[in-house]
Parts: sequence; C-alpha cells; structure tokens
Amino acid sequence: MRLFECPSCRAAVTFTNTACLSCGNDLVFDIEREAFVSGADPCKNRSAIGCNWKAGAGEASLCWSCAMTAVIPDTFHGENVSLWAESESAKRQVLATLGRWGWFTPSDTGQLPVFHMLSEATSRGPSNVVMAHDRGTITINVMEADIVERVERRENLGEKLRTMVGHFRHEIAHFLFERLSEHPEFVKAFRALMGDEREDYGEALKRYYENGPPANWEQNFVTAYASSHPHEDWAESVTHILHLTDMIDCAVAMKWQSPHLTDMTYDPYKEADGERIVELGSYFGMAVNHINRSVGVGDIYPFVLNDAVRGKLAFVHSWLSGHAQKAA
Repeated sequence: MRLFECPSCRAAVTFTNTACLSCGNDLVFDIEREAFVSGADPCKNRSAIGCNWKAGAGEASLCWSCAMTAVIPDTFHGENVSLWAESESAKRQVLATLGRWGWFTPSDTGQLPVFHMLSEATSRGPSNVVMAHDRGTITINVMEADIVERVERRENLGEKLRTMVGHFRHEIAHFLFERLSEHPEFVKAFRALMGDEREDYGEALKRYYENGPPANWEQNFVTAYASSHPHEDWAESVTHILHLTDMIDCAVAMKWQSPHLTDMTYDPYKEADGERIVELGSYFGMAVNHINRSVGVGDIYPFVLNDAVRGKLAFVHSWLSGHAQKAA
C-alpha cells in the first residue's frame, strides 16, 4: 500500500488515517482519484466504524466500499461494532489495491461483489457463520477481526498465516474466477495448469478434511488448503500474488532500495511480468521475516515458493493485472 498526502498540508498520511497528524485536517479518501481530497463529504459510516472514504451519491451517502456491504453484524451485541469496523477496514484495503488493476472501481462495468458481514455472536445467541463465496455474494465472519480468536483458529487449523486481509483476498478471488470465466481462453488455460474446477467441490473438501493434503503437496501448491480443489488452488494463489504485490508497493513507499530494486518510482501494479512480482515480493518478504526475527516476532511471510508455485502465481498475475484486463 502506498503512502498518501494530506490535501491541506501535504504531509505524509497512511491509507487508514481519518485525520492528518501534522495539521489535524479531517481526511476523506476518494477511490476514483486514489487520493485524499478536500471538501468531500465523508461516508455515512464514519462515526459508527471510522470509515474514511468519500460518500457516494444518493440519500444513503455510503462510500463505494460500504455500499457493497448488504448485511452488517448484529450491532446490539458486545464487540460486534468494533469487529465490523476492523473488517471493513481490511475490505477497503483489498478493494483499493485491486482497484489499481481496474477491478471493482466505479469505472468497472462488470458485476461487483456483495458482502455479508456476519458475527457468530448475536443478541439472539450463537450463530454459525462460514466464510464463503456464492455467485458474487461474499460472507465474512467478523469474529476473526479479534486477533485472539484468529490466532486460535490459525493454530487449530495448522495454518502459517491467517488475517482479515487474507480472508477478503481469498473470497474475492473466487468471484474473480467467475468474472474471468467469461473468457473461454482463461478457462482452458486454467484447467491445463490447475485442474478441472468441475470436480465435485463438496466431495473434494470432505476428502481433504478427512485425509489431509496429499503427500508432498508442497511441490505443487502454495498452501496445503490449495491442494483440496482447483478452485482453492486458484483462490490461494490469487491471495498470495496480491500479498506479494502489496508488499512491494509498501517497500517502494518507504524508499526501501535493494540490489533487486533501485527505482523508487516503480509501480508493481503496472508490472506486466508476473515472475518479476514473485521475485521482488519474495525478496522483501524474506527481508521483513529477518527483521521480525530480530525482535522475536513471527515471520510476516512464512512461505517457500518453488518453481511450480511460482508458475501458478505468474499465471494468476497475468490474468488479474490491468495489462491482461485491457487486452481482454
């Protein structure tokens, strides 16, 4: 994620800021201009969940991101409002970065995702919530915005990385598959590389949870869960190429030069070479891992990307990047 400027004093501000720390100016982000702007009305959800995006047109006055949320959690129960706020913040980050490739922006003429933000804790009692995607509707369990809850589930599932940003990227990836499937050449190339997505999904997941991943899954998949079904291989690969691209963007924003990248005007979202993204993202991921270890913190990107996985990530990048979208 890039750093931005306060429109009043030009001081550096981050994507999540609601006010400039230098001059105190209220900040409102305009997704169409990809910048903080002056004189814009804030989203109606600003007071409730700290949304810092610009209000849209119409009586609702919700921003572009909040307007995509059709269902919110039970706000009368416990910590649900703060969990909803954390979840929407993660969603805004994911939408803003995907927007750099032209996905789901106000100028995107294709179908947009619809979000159901649900909590397992409600005023009526416990509710079962499963993260999922169904024909453009994405369900998110806001309980995982609680870091303690999320770490416990990560440990129980034996996962290396589990974040709200990752959840949004993964579930949105399933919808991106549907959008891209409108192109027959995509489906043909996908099946040749990742397998036939028409395989029974329910049976595949049942087999995975009963038996675990296949032996030596690391040779072909970025995560164990990616081995469960071609749809999950795609979703996990999309998640990782988005992670890697965003990490590079952050490194450039902080002017982090290296032998691999000296051009501090470099924009990874304009990079046409997916292998270059994987190479740079892996380098910066390992560098931050090393820094984290110096203070006893876990790795930020605890993955090893072999040639087979790198090939899948480059394939994903070729279809998600603005270059491929414009060509299509």
